Amino acid sequence: MVDISGKTANGYTYDGIYQNAGPNRVTWTATYRRNGIFFGMRHGRVDGLHDLPPREIDEVVRDDISQTWAG
Repeated sequence: MVDISGKTANGYTYDGIYQNAGPNRVTWTATYRRNGIFFGMRHGRVDGLHDLPPREIDEVVRDDISQTWAG
């Protein structure tokens, strides 16, 4: 598992984890907060990560977490 955190486009912070779920796929779970107050959780999956280095996988997962909440 990999810990991940960041901020969404609409100002929420998140803390989460992701892990390999199969070939070229990760699943993630994130908790969203605003000003330290819990606002919710989401789960997701990202497919098609063919041979990406770990840094790029982090960015793809961060984008998916942000879009899931702000989208």
